[in-house]
Amino acid sequence: MARIADDEAFYAAAERRIEYLTLALGAAGAIVAAIFWRVSAGAGIAIGAFLSWVNFRWMRHGIDVLTRLSVAQGNAVKPRVAKMTYVKIIGRYALMIAIAYVILRGFGSLAEGLLFGLFAAIAAVVAEVVGQLFRTASIFAPASRGR
Repeated sequence: MARIADDEAFYAAAERRIEYLTLALGAAGAIVAAIFWRVSAGAGIAIGAFLSWVNFRWMRHGIDVLTRLSVAQGNAVKPRVAKMTYVKIIGRYALMIAIAYVILRGFGSLAEGLLFGLFAAIAAVVAEVVGQLFRTASIFAPASRGR
């Protein structure tokens, strides 16, 4: 049982780091784009990164709730799910589509940046994976290396 708790803590910490990295990479990208490209591109990246962050949080929350409910109501004939869970699962798509539509229709200069910003969560996941590889590299090193 201790192993399961360790795994849950490990994944929860990784999810928090991905959230922070999404915002940090989005902010860094927005600043760089505003300085070296256009301010509107920087604003688009900031908006896209924020949407990416919201999408990740709502997806994670929805999956957490559904997982807990499936375990708690495993023997129930008809499990009950709170309506807010459905709102978050479906609402994240509606929010992203609505904001992307408004930006693409009314603020075309933000479009490129928005598309780059939407990839902030993917970049954060890749950064987390690379970080985990470097953290666990000592596990794979031969024991006789230090001698």
